[in-house]
Amino acid sequence: MRTGRVYLVGAGPGDPGLITVRGRDLLAAADVVVYDYLASAKLLEWVRPDAERIYVGKQAGAHTLRQDEINELLVAKAGSGATVVRLKGGDPFVFGRGGEEALALVEAGIDFEVVPGVTAAVAAAAYAGIPATHRGLAAGVALITGHEAPGKDESDLDFATLVRWPGTLAFYMGVRNVDRICRELMTHGLDGATPAALIRWGTTPRQQVVAGTVADIAERVRAAGVQPPALIVIGQVVALRAKLRWFERRPLLGRRIVVTRARQQASRLTDRLDQLGAEVIELPTIRIEPPKDPLALRQAARSAGSFDWIVFTSVNAVDALFGALDAAGLDARTIAGCKVCAIGPSTAESLRRYGIRPDLVPPAFDGPAVCEALAAGGELAGARVLYPHTDIAPRELPEALASRGAEVVDVIAYRTVPETIDPAALDELFAEPGVAWITFTSSSTVRNFFAAAAGRIEPGKVRAASIGPATSRTLREFGVAPAVEADPHTIDALVDAIVASETAEGTSHE
Repeated sequence: MRTGRVYLVGAGPGDPGLITVRGRDLLAAADVVVYDYLASAKLLEWVRPDAERIYVGKQAGAHTLRQDEINELLVAKAGSGATVVRLKGGDPFVFGRGGEEALALVEAGIDFEVVPGVTAAVAAAAYAGIPATHRGLAAGVALITGHEAPGKDESDLDFATLVRWPGTLAFYMGVRNVDRICRELMTHGLDGATPAALIRWGTTPRQQVVAGTVADIAERVRAAGVQPPALIVIGQVVALRAKLRWFERRPLLGRRIVVTRARQQASRLTDRLDQLGAEVIELPTIRIEPPKDPLALRQAARSAGSFDWIVFTSVNAVDALFGALDAAGLDARTIAGCKVCAIGPSTAESLRRYGIRPDLVPPAFDGPAVCEALAAGGELAGARVLYPHTDIAPRELPEALASRGAEVVDVIAYRTVPETIDPAALDELFAEPGVAWITFTSSSTVRNFFAAAAGRIEPGKVRAASIGPATSRTLREFGVAPAVEADPHTIDALVDAIVASETAEGTSHE
């Protein structure tokens, strides 16, 4: 039997975007992924669906597996021929016990490779606005364990040497010993006025920073109730944080925002919220599927060039029709003689990806308004209009077109199907206060969310962000007045409305 190989991969400090390209590629190729508590769950999205995922996380007082058992697991999985990724928070060889795992693999004759990761002393400090080194302030940075058994009479650390270090001191895993660490440093001669900071969940939307001095940081940490995981940074560079705290200036930092959109469509909304510092929780309430009978869509695609207008109301409709064209061996040239209407800028952008510039993007998105915009571009009586849509699309638009004498061929291009939502996931999500917003991008996301959440969430406690009037009307049917409504009715405007609301609320509390 072929022997496998183990890759000890550093996941970085928390922000999934900080994993290396090599680490990401190995996750996509792995047969088995053995991952830690501090490795971002979002990184598992790169893992193949058929790959085995094994959680071996360690938290204070709660170890899933002992270290020797993890070593044995890696040997066994690789010994069976699997390609194994051992995904470790931070860097495998910086307080990650990666060296112990590598030695166990050597003893078992298993090939391995180490893929370094960004370590917390550099990354978490940087996200807190603290340079690890700085000319004139810190000529180096020392990486030190802060995790020592509380019952020990003496520390293994040489504090007399540490206080003479010409730079930054970074203590890993030292939250429970912060008082002892600072006391020892001052006892051995460090000025109690030296700046100090403790960074919890660095580089993530949950980042929390407590700043002070060596003399008072322990008391500040106790007052803030900070728990692990956290990093202690001590040195003059901490004072630069007042000017360099770039990450904490993001307007949605720490806000937990639920995205109910279909997973296939959620990326733009999720990415924008991520960039603004939000902790995004994807809870798709719908999914997009092909029509049960694709024959009508295929026939419409083959005859698409015979229509005067093609009206696309969504990105999904665009993808569905052009997918049908491709399946028939055709392309965009088929509709060269048609005029094209795109409802909304996202739909227009999706058409451009297929080489089509829409002739019309109506300023309003409801059926009668779209009909008026089409009529302004020419007589509708006798015009042939192709209208590819979802199976649950409202009838306003085709009825308005028909009333103007148009011949409307409306065809189901895709289906909007309720997504299965685990009730336990909802209970966990709303067990404690903390969800700042729930975003709704269609009436179907509203209906499916509240169908799943019935009896679990009080509508009055839901702070909803709506994409537009139709979605807002559906929210009100469920007793929820949207806190914001996008104008125009786009993803970017939805995010902007949330930011504006948060900014206004923050101003009102100043």
